[in-house]
Amino acid sequence: MNIIAQSPVGSIRNAMTIDVEDYFQVQAFADVVPRHQWDSFPSRVEANTHRILDMFAAHNVAASFFTLGWVAERFPSLIKRIVADGHELASHGYNHELAYKLSDDEFFQDVARSRALLEDVGGVAVKGYRAPTFSIGERNPQAWANLERAGYQYSSSIFPVRHDLYGSPDAPRIPYRPHDGALWEIPLTTLRIQGRNFPCAGGGYFRLFPYQFYAFGLARLNRRDAQSGIFYTHPWELDPGQPHIEGARLMARFRHRVNLPKMQKRIVQLLTDFSWGRMDHVFDRLLSAGP
Repeated sequence: MNIIAQSPVGSIRNAMTIDVEDYFQVQAFADVVPRHQWDSFPSRVEANTHRILDMFAAHNVAASFFTLGWVAERFPSLIKRIVADGHELASHGYNHELAYKLSDDEFFQDVARSRALLEDVGGVAVKGYRAPTFSIGERNPQAWANLERAGYQYSSSIFPVRHDLYGSPDAPRIPYRPHDGALWEIPLTTLRIQGRNFPCAGGGYFRLFPYQFYAFGLARLNRRDAQSGIFYTHPWELDPGQPHIEGARLMARFRHRVNLPKMQKRIVQLLTDFSWGRMDHVFDRLLSAGP
């Protein structure tokens, strides 16, 4: 296992990332929203992603958009705007299926299909991939080789925390090569405190806790460890008016909707307080390193 740490070069720039999926496609609702019903739900991903793109344009921020093939197929003009605005187009798979529930061949077909579709619509090379619900790890280590075979240069699919839906708490916290090939795994950001990893990468934690909690953690990572952090969110997290999902469990509903009305203001503050860039630019030295 080959691990590389970043060296600070001037001001630390962090990676801003968006997982482009609709509100009804999240894993927490998978038991009540089967995939064959997705097209029956009113889609809000296009408008919500445009809202994020407008915010980034106003703050001169470039980001990486890990996009479902399902979304790209239905909203090609959105994909074209992501590229035209100078953002990185990356893959979130085609159908938001948990990677460890797919056979090797099914996984390869999914990631190859989504990459080909995104490249065809966007007209740019797709280098990066993020597994739905961070579903690559000890259960399916062969996934990284299949990603490389499908043409990807990096994955950002590991979250080194303990969580009931995901997490690889014993995984490296900094970029590493998970197999003998050239592909890099760039884990989601954590802080190491008293022998335990704490999440510092956005998502539901960013909405649940006060803004100052996350800002303190990211500033500590930048200043003390001289490391770039990764922040992630979803278009639906800036949409408090989205429909409620009938039949969803109480905890799933709470996690999904907590503090949605505060999210846009918090994101704007985040764009102001820290320096941000695309994954492939923030980690360019890493991705250009030889085998």
